[in-house]
Amino acid sequence: MEKKSSSGFKKKFIPFFLPTTAKELKTLGWERPDIILVTGDSYIDSPYIGIAVIGKVLQKAGFNTAVIAQPDISSDGDIKRLGEPKLFWGVSGGCIDSLVANYTPSKKRRKKDDYTPGGINNRRPDRAVIQYTNLIRRCFKNTCPIVLGGIEASLRRISHYDFWSDKIRKSILFDAKADFIVYGMGERTAVALAGKLLNEDTYFDDLSGLCYISKEKRDDYIQLPSFTEVKSDSARFLEMFNLFYQNNDPLTAKGLCQKHDSRYLVQNPPSLYLTGPELDGVHDLEYARDLHPYYKKSGNVRALDTIKFSIPVHRGCYGECNFCAIAVHQGRRVRWRSEKSILKEAKVISNLPDFKGIITDAGGPTANMYGFECKKKLEKGSCQDKRCLYPEVCRNLKPDHLKLINLLKKLRSIKGIKHIFTASGIRYDLIFADKKSGDKYIKEIVNHHVSGQLKIAPEHTEDSLLSCMGKPGPGALLKFKKKFDAFSKVSGKKQFLTYYFIAAHPGCEDAHMRKLKKFTMEKLKINPEQVQIFTPTPSTYSSLMYHTELNPFTGEKIFVEKNFKGREKQKKIITGEKDTRIRLGSCKKNTGSLTKNGRKFYKQRNPPC
Repeated sequence: MEKKSSSGFKKKFIPFFLPTTAKELKTLGWERPDIILVTGDSYIDSPYIGIAVIGKVLQKAGFNTAVIAQPDISSDGDIKRLGEPKLFWGVSGGCIDSLVANYTPSKKRRKKDDYTPGGINNRRPDRAVIQYTNLIRRCFKNTCPIVLGGIEASLRRISHYDFWSDKIRKSILFDAKADFIVYGMGERTAVALAGKLLNEDTYFDDLSGLCYISKEKRDDYIQLPSFTEVKSDSARFLEMFNLFYQNNDPLTAKGLCQKHDSRYLVQNPPSLYLTGPELDGVHDLEYARDLHPYYKKSGNVRALDTIKFSIPVHRGCYGECNFCAIAVHQGRRVRWRSEKSILKEAKVISNLPDFKGIITDAGGPTANMYGFECKKKLEKGSCQDKRCLYPEVCRNLKPDHLKLINLLKKLRSIKGIKHIFTASGIRYDLIFADKKSGDKYIKEIVNHHVSGQLKIAPEHTEDSLLSCMGKPGPGALLKFKKKFDAFSKVSGKKQFLTYYFIAAHPGCEDAHMRKLKKFTMEKLKINPEQVQIFTPTPSTYSSLMYHTELNPFTGEKIFVEKNFKGREKQKKIITGEKDTRIRLGSCKKNTGSLTKNGRKFYKQRNPPC
């Protein structure tokens, strides 16, 4: 693969993958790897993919690391092809919880998988973390430690409500019969654990970001209600989850201990977040930004359409929406990369052989959280008694979009880059809390960074339901729409907002959906199409509400629609029938719905979650 450099000479791009075949091991001169990472996704080598990041970080730390992606669980051919690692197996379900990847909110099997070659959902098993661990133990007796990681394990590390079986399950560490869980983002913990195992150090009590099983409880740790208690008592389950959620900040968290039958789950305090320079170091590693050739021969993966030419600029989210697990997995504190590191990555992308001049996103969990944080939180950790953005933006946060505006301007000036789009969702309440640069940011986005439509996620418009979600009211939504439309008109561009809504969230009744329908038709002038039925996933307050049918913040009883037909009905109330949907271009009035091309672009950018 060759491309002419700016000097006119041909520059060869050589992708660097971690090995995944015996032939590659032989080429590298490895007898066997120190660590083998097993994942439910195909092996995409990208800074967006957890297995690739952890693998590259371990490799840089001096550990020979290999990858086995989507092994066949019905035979030993895949799992045995690299032999047995010297230090540990690292097992992940992939970028998405395997049950969310495999089933719709109505528990219907998904036909497609954006992380599988060819797009057919035939490679990722249900409860992938458990299945892969069982496969390893079946094929390698008395093997080295098995370490669970990634979002599927991280969010299931304590007793949790499981929507798919509709019951409380034990920590996945017990169900999988694994040795450890590395929870959260994991780079620091994974390297430290590898070092301990290399030195045959069996003392793990001091290793932050780690869970393990013990015969004895830790008296110096917070004792969570036991699995037996939370399984039968919703009040104890609620108490357990509150303690769990409140002990996720590295600056303030205590260790946790939970009894499971005769043994204990021990969760050491969280690992410190990577600093800005350390985050730069992770992204400065060499990534192939492509699907490994061994898997590519089976077809392309759709996920690459979204991430190949995108740049992650920060981690974490202080939005803390009750239905979202990012705050638990990535953290409630936002950390960002330096301009230098981001611009360097943009230049690397601009030199890729198939780059066409478009950076498809420069963002993170939320697009506009780059470059500012609460000083109090940075010094003392996240507040226990209040949130940064709900019910309104905290006065201590002091949003300032100027760094992000300047970053976007510098990215646009890089030779070979024609467009940079904002595909990550925008928090418009943050924009309005920024009295100095808020309007400047909207103008910047409108004039330079919208690919025809900009996505925002109001989720709903009824205050009583938004309080259950932890989302701002409709006033800010209408204010943002007004400004977006006005600035677009001044710029002479036909640009539209794409709205994401949730049906059947705890607290939501049919009447709420009818009011939402009326609001969207009268105020937003659209017939919404991007409506998702709420899926209870582990380690979120919304899932806690779904299970207990209680508002955990008020203690009040709430309605929860658990009947699948009722959940589907709520969605249909707002979406209506296909033949009645208003389409952009078919009406003189701008409706905000998507054109055929716009819908195709949307689907490419937003795989089902």
